[in-house]
Amino acid sequence: MPARWEICNNVLVIKSDLSVIYPNSTMVYYATNGDYSLLPKDFADAENPKEAIVNLRFSTIAVPLRVELILDEKQNIVLRLFCIKRNEKVEVLLKDGHIIDHAILDGVWFPISGNITELEELFATATINDSGIISIKQYVKLIESDVFNEDSKIENHVNIEEIKRTTEEAHPVPSELKATLFPYQTNGYNWLCYMLDQSEGCILGDEMGLGKTMQVIATILYLKTKGDTPILVVAPVSLLANWQRECAKFAPSLNVFLHYGNHRTGNYRDLLNYDVIVSAYSTVVSDIYMLNMIKWRLVVLDEAQNIKNPYSQRTKSCKSLNRDRSIAVSGTPFENHMSDIWSLMDFILPGVFGSLQTYKDKIPDDAFGGQLFEPILTPLMLRRLVQDVAKDLPEKVVSSQPIIMSQAESMRYADYLNEARDKAESESLNLGVLQKLRMFCTHPCITEDAPTSTDPAEQSLKYQRLCELMDEIIERREKVLVFTSYKKMFDVFTTDLPRRFGIKVWTINGETPVAERQTIVDQFNSLPYPAALILNPVAGGTGLNITGANHVIHYNLEWNPSLEDQSSARAYRRGQQKTVFVYRLYYKDTVEQIVNERIERKRDTAKAAVVGNEGINLDRQDIIKALEIFPSL
Repeated sequence: MPARWEICNNVLVIKSDLSVIYPNSTMVYYATNGDYSLLPKDFADAENPKEAIVNLRFSTIAVPLRVELILDEKQNIVLRLFCIKRNEKVEVLLKDGHIIDHAILDGVWFPISGNITELEELFATATINDSGIISIKQYVKLIESDVFNEDSKIENHVNIEEIKRTTEEAHPVPSELKATLFPYQTNGYNWLCYMLDQSEGCILGDEMGLGKTMQVIATILYLKTKGDTPILVVAPVSLLANWQRECAKFAPSLNVFLHYGNHRTGNYRDLLNYDVIVSAYSTVVSDIYMLNMIKWRLVVLDEAQNIKNPYSQRTKSCKSLNRDRSIAVSGTPFENHMSDIWSLMDFILPGVFGSLQTYKDKIPDDAFGGQLFEPILTPLMLRRLVQDVAKDLPEKVVSSQPIIMSQAESMRYADYLNEARDKAESESLNLGVLQKLRMFCTHPCITEDAPTSTDPAEQSLKYQRLCELMDEIIERREKVLVFTSYKKMFDVFTTDLPRRFGIKVWTINGETPVAERQTIVDQFNSLPYPAALILNPVAGGTGLNITGANHVIHYNLEWNPSLEDQSSARAYRRGQQKTVFVYRLYYKDTVEQIVNERIERKRDTAKAAVVGNEGINLDRQDIIKALEIFPSL
């Protein structure tokens, strides 16, 4: 039987006994004039389409092609090709990546004009073969390519914020999560689940203090219910213990393992016994070959601005991790240059945005570049500011952050611990036995025989964590109170913080005349830009109204919980117009952990019961525990 012309899906096709082809408009035009030379040989015996379909009229007037992106009633992103003829929208067919450049309306066949070849190339780069529902990843690639072209080819009617709103109840929070999420955190969890279903990755860019870790933990629990493990979490060393603590407290069903330190395993099979592996950026660089023997179902980068430098070995190692999906977590996704955000985007969707040089050629490193890139970034990043979700937050958010000592710190701590044990054998058990341990945990440089360093962050991971917090506070143009009970630590702060961050730093301690303290507070409160006020919790912990700051850092914990609470109340009091964020820093498996456990025990068992400010009435058992506990090397 000879090949035959038919109308199918509103276009002309040629059928044989074995196959169907969708000719382009030029083939059809030539065939209507009796020239079949452009048709494949197997279809050259087809009759003239005018004779095959006698009621069909043929027009030579081309109608322009239009392409649009819309949301359907279920908030799916839909790619639609169409043209307007006689004020009627006519669908244009995209089949197997090829645009069928003709259509039929009311018995009239007509050609379609436009950038057919360029659009087909664009759809190919986005791996789109047919019109209809497309994924977030495909949508982003279309928008990215269209932004980089001088002549826009796509009408974008998609409201990404509408998609984010419709994901709010898509995934029930796992019952294994032992916490109640704030409404915005539930929305964030649902968005993360939606994005991991739709795309290979996304960026969680909420401001600090909004519980990004909790949202990610909930998402990890969701993936575990689907059998999507193992999962790798990469974080700065200062946050490794915090990830362990948060998972143990709020997701005890997760089997979590810390892969860090000199005694870590060298056999990848050992890691396969766990749901979640928590590791450091430096360890990823060292162990990249072993880690890549595992196909990670998800890789999470916490404080992902650590890979903002595209040329660093840290960035290259993280991007080379063998993984299905990625989440970049950062309260400051953009710090200095537009290349910062490119590096994060290249991590979550490898290769989608081309080379860094191509990106720099197209996106200027200025406000205009930010506006140009915004339509590409918005679908892939969820960023809420504190002011956006203030109604969901309590007035005070407290974050206890355990930190693992470095190898060098642990070894030196061991020396002080042995000294304290010897002292405990010859003297009565009192606070003095633990004093040097607490001083060392505050910072090695404040102990008498500790070597000095031009950079205090090089000696102390706790100080590194303080600097990370300061970075985000200053980024938000806000102010902070830092409490420490050691005078030498005041010297470190007043020397290093102004140099490191370029901010004004005031101090109030026992040597500050009482008459001057209010003047300092007034100057601090009235300052319209970021600043820090360093206080001793006894001298500055009562009587002062310091509502100009809405961040409080307890740099070394006090035995007395009421002393800590009174210090936090300097910012958290009448007249404060912002949510107050309180950060409690302490070293895990050290005397500071015992201090923290005692504070939590006192708060849980007797809200009003406190021990003396000097710690004289410490339980004997707490001192003994402090002398027995030791940070793992």
